[in-house]
Amino acid sequence: MRSRALILLASTIPAALAESAAGIHWTAPPAWKAQPQRPMRAATYAVPAAGGDTEDGECAVFFFGPGQGGGVEENIKRWTGQFQLVEKSPTTKNSSIAGFAVTTIDMAGTYLASSGPMMATKAAKPGFRLLGAIVEAPQGNVFFKFTGPARTVASHEAAFQAVLKTIHK
Repeated sequence: MRSRALILLASTIPAALAESAAGIHWTAPPAWKAQPQRPMRAATYAVPAAGGDTEDGECAVFFFGPGQGGGVEENIKRWTGQFQLVEKSPTTKNSSIAGFAVTTIDMAGTYLASSGPMMATKAAKPGFRLLGAIVEAPQGNVFFKFTGPARTVASHEAAFQAVLKTIHK
């Protein structure tokens, strides 16, 4: 009976522990599974595939250091350059979350995913979507890049927006 009570208690905890970089914190949804550390990333999450998709999505959070990683427009241009055969033209929005300037992007098409040694090989992945956010944090820009099959990204779009809303100092 006691172990059942502990399981019920654990299931009521709404989210994983908060992550942080560059003077900001955020909380990932419980369904997103934290992955092992990777170079140049503050965090990486595997996002479960939606029904009918054969591949999980990925939300990578990058922080390169103060003044590193380029500006907002440079990164929007880089992200749009990672797509060919664009199915959904990029849309960007500027907003403020917890007093931080945030620029978001949404686009879809054939994604050129980096793979292989030194990320030199590009694998074309049709039907992919990208939701991105660049947060102008106290110690430098933090980049949230969520990519995956369009259906998977659509099914987790509200969760991605919820992550952004958890951002705080």
